[in-house]
Amino acid sequence: THLAVAVALEQRQHSNVIFAVVPDLLDHLRATFDPANGIAYDERFATIKGIPLLVLDDLGTENTTPWAREKLYQIFNHRYNERLPTNVTSNRDHNELDERIVSRLLDRHLTRDVQIDAEDFRRRGRPDYVQGRGRPRRGR
Repeated sequence: THLAVAVALEQRQHSNVIFAVVPDLLDHLRATFDPANGIAYDERFATIKGIPLLVLDDLGTENTTPWAREKLYQIFNHRYNERLPTNVTSNRDHNELDERIVSRLLDRHLTRDVQIDAEDFRRRGRPDYVQGRGRPRRGR
């Protein structure tokens, strides 16, 4: 995640970028079904699919409803066909993800799969780190 954010921040200086945690991205799409939201579903979905760089964090942590699987497939398939750069982070093995998405992520002609086997960046030098809260615990 830390490296993906760095890539997004650097690229943002040159073009439009969307960085999103996958479950949050799906929530933003669902929110467009509410007429009071102010943005149409088609508009938001087209923006996500066509943004010059899409950075998706935590693929595989989303609630895998049929709707969520289909929307993610449509995003990945469109970006794959249009050869748009997509940076993805996940703690899941490939066999735990939708095979239709994995086939786009692992196309050796268009993608690079980088496995990072390192200590969690958030825990380095921080013994007071509280798992899941993302910040140090305050002393009493």
